[in-house]
Amino acid sequence: MAWVESASPSFRARHDSAHERDAERVLDSLERLRDQLYRLFPRTPEGITVVLHDGPISLSLSNPMLPLKWLATAPAARRYVAGWVGSEELHVLAPSALASRASNVPGSRAMLALSAAALYARRVVGENNHDLPGRFSPARARLELRWAWLLEGAGRWFSGQTEHSRPAIARRLREGRRPSFPPGIRDAPLLGGTVIDLLAREEGEEAAAQFASRLHPQGARAALSKAFGGRPFVHTEGAWRSHLARLASAS
Repeated sequence: MAWVESASPSFRARHDSAHERDAERVLDSLERLRDQLYRLFPRTPEGITVVLHDGPISLSLSNPMLPLKWLATAPAARRYVAGWVGSEELHVLAPSALASRASNVPGSRAMLALSAAALYARRVVGENNHDLPGRFSPARARLELRWAWLLEGAGRWFSGQTEHSRPAIARRLREGRRPSFPPGIRDAPLLGGTVIDLLAREEGEEAAAQFASRLHPQGARAALSKAFGGRPFVHTEGAWRSHLARLASAS
């Protein structure tokens, strides 16, 4: 495989020479997303290199923790864990590999096509969150696990992935235990975005961006009560479960 580089005003891509057009499309999509996120977040990082991988083996070799993340994710969401993002690089499956990973249900291909966008949006959320340590560290990793439903969910919602997730949500509700609220680590990639979706519907997109930019010192319950206008946690949980049921029934 011959690795080459492509560039756009704000990003670079490293990829197989056969994927040049795919790389250009990925970079164009990231430029558009960066412009959209700039309206909501003060900092939208540039200079990130997007590495496009031909398949899961190559992707896993770039980050040995990724297979563990796949295993820790609910089966309904596993195929949508298609990359990872660090401070300077974003690693993701190439578009052809993402298309091969898609299932036959509506929305699957669209969700996977937005994988690079979701990872970049997740990076923007982390960059703008005032309560995350500035550098990647064990302390930051612990916070990111604790707040995965918020950070991961915001990245996927602001990228547009959650909009296409209804069939996957319906599958998740049929399988396994009743999801917790807020979603646990296994459900964060799929259901985290539905919490942001509910907030955006009720309070607006700017409120969702502000919510993603802080980690309440008293934890998730306090954060959710504050975000939803002081509404008791139990009532917000009920609204979220009703929202999940509506999404699943419309799939």
